[in-house]
Amino acid sequence: MKGTDMYRSFLKRVFDILFALMVLVVSSPILLIIALAIKLDSKGPVIFKQRRLGKGGKEFNIYKFRTMIVNAEAAGVYSDKNDKRITRVGSILRKTSLDELPQALNVLLGDMSIIGFRPPLTYHPWPFEEYTDEQRAMFSVRPGITGWAQVNGRKTVEWHKRIEMNVWYAENVSFMLDLKIFFMTVLKVLRNSDNENIGASVVKTDTAFVPSVTDSAAAEPSVQESEAAKTLAEEDILVETSETEKEALVSETNGG
Repeated sequence: MKGTDMYRSFLKRVFDILFALMVLVVSSPILLIIALAIKLDSKGPVIFKQRRLGKGGKEFNIYKFRTMIVNAEAAGVYSDKNDKRITRVGSILRKTSLDELPQALNVLLGDMSIIGFRPPLTYHPWPFEEYTDEQRAMFSVRPGITGWAQVNGRKTVEWHKRIEMNVWYAENVSFMLDLKIFFMTVLKVLRNSDNENIGASVVKTDTAFVPSVTDSAAAEPSVQESEAAKTLAEEDILVETSETEKEALVSETNGG
């Protein structure tokens, strides 16, 4: 068995378990402080959980620290850093990405990996059945707390481009690539880079979903998207959407 194959099929999982255990043990005092701060800051549960798509398209519950008020999806507005639904503690957690720490439990349970693709919602950007055969290649690995798309644009990249990056990662998994992504993630978190939603993450026409960015400008939103986001933020317009669309918008604001 080649080194890369052994890493992909065995060693990657071993490293995941060891690292997740270390994170939970070392950060346990921080986890308790965050949990207490969330309870004191606003009403509602400490943990936010949501159904996501994992390896092979299998559904699982992803765990995060709650960063928004309860029933935030009722507003249905695409959020930005000034969204009033974000709690005071939640704002800090988002800026530092500490809201993602509970996902170490997802790693231990085998639902996720440290490095992989960020698990999409069961219905957003579209249901598993609507992914093309080529796109489904990204589901050949476990989803991750961070990934190749997260260190190459994160929330500024439209979903079609994200999926392309996820597929590329799934086809090129290696220890050195994971190590590179890990250290790039650390730098991104320290700099708080690409950590704000800009415009719609999926552009939909009457017939199909189409990318809103080109390969040469993956991190730049279109003029229409930027203007739309700016208008919503300035005028505080409540957009009427279906319940499913509202949930999708809110999930985007909870870290992707």
